[in-house]
Order: sequence, then structure tokens, then C-alpha cells
Amino acid sequence: MSVLADLHIHSTASDGQYTPSEIVALAKEKGLHAIALTDHDTLSGLAEALEAGKAQGLRVIPGVEFSTDDYLNLHILGYGFPLDDPGLVKLTTGLKAGRDDRKYRIAGFLHNHGVDVPLSEVEEAATGGVIGRPHFAQVMLRHGIVATRKEAFDRYLDTPEFQEIERGTKPLAEECVKAVKAAGGKVSLAHPYQVVLGQDKLEDLVKRLAACGLDAIECYYPQHTQEQTAEYLRLAKKYGLHVTGGSDFHGEKNKPDNLLTAWELELDWFSK
Repeated sequence: MSVLADLHIHSTASDGQYTPSEIVALAKEKGLHAIALTDHDTLSGLAEALEAGKAQGLRVIPGVEFSTDDYLNLHILGYGFPLDDPGLVKLTTGLKAGRDDRKYRIAGFLHNHGVDVPLSEVEEAATGGVIGRPHFAQVMLRHGIVATRKEAFDRYLDTPEFQEIERGTKPLAEECVKAVKAAGGKVSLAHPYQVVLGQDKLEDLVKRLAACGLDAIECYYPQHTQEQTAEYLRLAKKYGLHVTGGSDFHGEKNKPDNLLTAWELELDWFSK
């Protein structure tokens, strides 16, 4: 049976605008039946989200989003694992430390391109969470360095040159898949349109990840075209994978084009 769900959401535990409790309240108000909190490389917001879900009568699925080193914007979504799983705790703890160092790499990269962004303001924008590119974009917008958040990414924070400073700082996709599966969780390939690969190479990637435990593809996503969605549904069917959908919600200030969305999704396989 299908339910209204959004399985890709970020909170202040990483680079989102709202706290985990606020996310639950927003989802409940929107009429969602289930959500997954999938903060970047951290589990720190999950306990709060689960508690709020119980109070609000909303199903909250523990989640996480891993950035990987294989390809540009190749992200892995993990779901339904114990919060205290030793393997995931160790992996995310190490990644959080790397993300804390990352703010200096980003600031240095921007400085080398003639843009000086006060780190104190970036840290304030992060409100105690893991500092990410959206926080830098927010401060750049505030100072008039860019006219839009998109410009911050297009000109600086998501260019091939920027991606080069990220090389070697992230785990491989297979490592992330295996870590979530070892914890008893489920795994989905996030927003495949963002992975800079042609159709054949993307299929090769799906085939490779399916062989090591990939469960699903995030076929439904705000920026996917109808043609892209159809292709991802085809790949899911061909390789016996399930279908997930998510908004990649970070809040209206941080990612205005990605709002909470009620996707009709089949979730029974999460408990199998």
C-alpha cells in the first residue's frame, strides 16, 4: 500500500534550516504519513526526530546521506538502521571531523578566487550543525557577493575546480552501501540526475552498486524531468530495485527550489 512520504530531508544537524522537531511538525502539517531525516554524514538529529515523530503520530525513518568519492555528486542514502550501530557511528564520526575541517578548505578556495567570507558568520548560519556549502552561499548572498544561491554554486561551490579540493576526503560508494547493509539498513541511490555520467555509465554504476547491496533508486526528485524519471524507473525494474522519492528539503532559505513533497511511495519493503 502506498503512503505519502518524503525520504530525503535535511535539518540543522547538517545544513538544513529547521531543527529535526520542526521538520516533523512541518511534515505533519503538510499531511505526510512518513519521512526520513537524511542529514549529511551524521546521525546526530535522528533521536530528536524519532521522539518528535512519536509525539506527532508521524512515522520517522532514521536516515543519512553520504557523499562519496567515486563521481561528482554521487550520494548514497541509508535508511532504517539502529542509531547506535558501531560501524555507522564510527563512519559518521570520522566524516563529521572531516566536515569540520572542510570549512577551512572552502574558505581557502574562495579566498584564492578573490572572495573572503567571514567564517564566524558561516558558523552562525550553521546554528551548531555541520557546516556545508549552503551556509557559505547564504553568507555570500547576504554580503552581495552573489545575487542568488544558485550563482554561488554555479560560480564557486559546485565547479569542477571546487570538486578537485574534495577529492580523497570522502568514502567510496560501495563502502557506504556495505556499512548501511551491515547495520541492517536499506540503501538508495540519491538524485541520479546529479551524477555526471552518461546513460550507459549510470547503468553500469547501478549494476555495480546493486551487486553489493543497493536496494533502491531515488526515482522521484524535484529536478528530475519526466524522461529522467522514466529512465530511473526502468533501471530500478531491470535490476530488481525499489523506488524512493525525496525532496532534498533544506528549508526555503537554504534550498528554495526543493520543498517538502508528498510522494506516493511503497514502504513495506523497509521492514522486510
